[in-house]
Amino acid sequence: MENSGHIPLKEISQMIDHSLLHPTMTDKDILAGCELAKKYQTATVCVKPYAVPMARDATAGSGVGVCAVIGFPHGNSTTGIKIAETLQAVKDGANEIDMVINIGKALGGDWDYVGYEIQVVNDACLAGNAILKVIFETDFLRDDRIIHLCRLCSQMPVAFIKTSTGYGFVKQPDGKYAYRGATEYVVGLMRKHADPKVRVKAAGGIRTLDELLRFRALGAARIGATATESILEEAKRRGYI
Repeated sequence: MENSGHIPLKEISQMIDHSLLHPTMTDKDILAGCELAKKYQTATVCVKPYAVPMARDATAGSGVGVCAVIGFPHGNSTTGIKIAETLQAVKDGANEIDMVINIGKALGGDWDYVGYEIQVVNDACLAGNAILKVIFETDFLRDDRIIHLCRLCSQMPVAFIKTSTGYGFVKQPDGKYAYRGATEYVVGLMRKHADPKVRVKAAGGIRTLDELLRFRALGAARIGATATESILEEAKRRGYI
């Protein structure tokens, strides 16, 4: 679909957190990713905690923010470690934090634990003038758990709720591991049950401009992507300016 002229290219690029999270990425890879994010003026580069100072320096003055992941990718760190990791990342220059919930606690219905952890990490973010995105890892959760998390996060409120890490692989009947990541169904569910002031980030498997636009239409304000360059080059070819 060609651009009707209603969506500026910058609005598309500002939806993207350029993801630099694969465990095999070297410092050289991360720095190259920062250059790409600056070229396309994405919202942020999303990096592992150790890489925050490097990303901060590489993006300084560019308008591209630095997002750090916390408790990534499985959410099993203690609450104290998540707080410490958040405080260190903010001190090092992160202005956005993507934190994975304790998935087992959510599955077990221990909402006091889950809610407290989200609250104290959100408080740590706000103390450093950063914002929190709470990663649900929706592949592991039934609808009722996703809805409850939306309501918990709306009570805080946090800045964003997020579908997936991109690494939430589920064992299939044939023994292989796969994940769905962001789906139109789950993004619609999250948008429906979260307070309007809580934004939704879709992440995991979004690789094309058409997918980005579909998630935008469903109410996603941000996406996580590794295919940033191909998405934005496709937008240019279609007439987005």
